[in-house]
Amino acid sequence: MRVAVFTGSQSGPESHRAAAAALATDLARAGVGIVYGGGNVGLMGVVADAALAAGGEVVGVIPQHLVDDEVAHRGLPRLDVVSSMHERKARMAELSDAFVALPGAAGTLEELFEAWTWGMLGLHAKPTVLVDVDGFWQPLLTQLRRMADDGYLDRRRLDALGVVTDAAGLLAFVEGYEHPPRKWTATPP
Repeated sequence: MRVAVFTGSQSGPESHRAAAAALATDLARAGVGIVYGGGNVGLMGVVADAALAAGGEVVGVIPQHLVDDEVAHRGLPRLDVVSSMHERKARMAELSDAFVALPGAAGTLEELFEAWTWGMLGLHAKPTVLVDVDGFWQPLLTQLRRMADDGYLDRRRLDALGVVTDAAGLLAFVEGYEHPPRKWTATPP
């Protein structure tokens, strides 16, 4: 099993770094591989380094322009270099069995929402999970509940978005995951 980890290219507070390292270490010890954005910076680098130190499988996927900017993690046993950010996300999805978001910024949100939306549209049936460190995702969850309350988001899809605090919670969620039906289906004439 492999999980795609979306997270920040900035380091954030120490508690976030510690949680990212603990998640990666625990996943590696459980035999779960990590697919991530291939960088050596921020929480991305923390995740990769911790998983590697614990003997885990780590696959980086990075677009050439970021390799050119010297942010690629050169210590990875496997670094897939692709031509665009779109190709990066597609490759990460192809290599992964679940999607996980640690704290991050706009890029993390964009990756999270694209993976979650792909599931709603039936492009995959893989779990999408938020790792809620220090309540980081609580404001987002409040907004998502508002979207459901106002009729923009089906409550079943919101309920299918995992919210955990550690690797044990993540693995338990993935183990019991049941994908909701596709959002759109053709109806017979």
